[in-house]
Amino acid sequence: MKQTQLLDGKALAQRLQSELKEQIQKQTLIGRPPGLAVLMVGDNPASAAYVRNKERACTNVGIASFGQHFGVEVTQSQLEETIHRLNQDERVDGILVQLPLPEHLDGVALLHQIDPDKDADGLHPTNLGRLVRGEQGLRSCTPAGVMRLLQEYQIPLKGKQAVVVGRSILVGKPLALMLLEADATVTIAHSRSPDLGSITQSADILVGAVGRPGLITADMVKSGAVVVDVGITRVTDASGTSRLVGDVDFDAVQNVAEYITPVPGGIGPMTVAMLLQNTFTSYLQRHQ
Repeated sequence: MKQTQLLDGKALAQRLQSELKEQIQKQTLIGRPPGLAVLMVGDNPASAAYVRNKERACTNVGIASFGQHFGVEVTQSQLEETIHRLNQDERVDGILVQLPLPEHLDGVALLHQIDPDKDADGLHPTNLGRLVRGEQGLRSCTPAGVMRLLQEYQIPLKGKQAVVVGRSILVGKPLALMLLEADATVTIAHSRSPDLGSITQSADILVGAVGRPGLITADMVKSGAVVVDVGITRVTDASGTSRLVGDVDFDAVQNVAEYITPVPGGIGPMTVAMLLQNTFTSYLQRHQ
């Protein structure tokens, strides 16, 4: 078997952002740049880092940021009023609420308030329904990033056995639907699936999306499989050094798989690239 090849999401995301920047620069007839509003509550360090990353990416490609940062004392009604105002704001094409939220806030209810055509995260029930029906609509960013990365490396999906380990509405369920739409035969498994290894060993395309470090070991992976690691968890070793790891035991699995995504540098950058693409898509659709 040929040497394992890395699926380099970071490099692809950088290229996609460069292409998007050129496309935005050409849209002079609309008279304004695309606009994205990221709403963040509190001071969760990971969330703050994600938001900074998204806003920096917006600046890089020419998308205007209308993000707002609220203290932990903000109320549900105040956030809903903000979303309604952004729904009406002609400068804003994409809206997302950064998760997690403090316990007194209902993230699902907030999501339902976002105009589906401004749903930059692709998670509104209307957009998930469009995905189920195979209709045009904004797609969930992380699963869309996985599909775009597989496409870039010309990995065939038609007729392949795909196993998605994880059933969240953020990744597992929409990704399974996207793989199905691409004519793969799809199995959804999860951390409570008995004898998980017997399921994953059948996979030509194996996706880990649980958020449990090292869940997928080498003996669970079919030789020559394509392994996509969506999980991302910060772990701290005995010396106090922290690092990001995925659901896949990378060092061992790379000796078995034909393709594998690194963590970090795999799906994370692709998620941001798809967020920017969703914002631009909404921008174009609203001015056709």
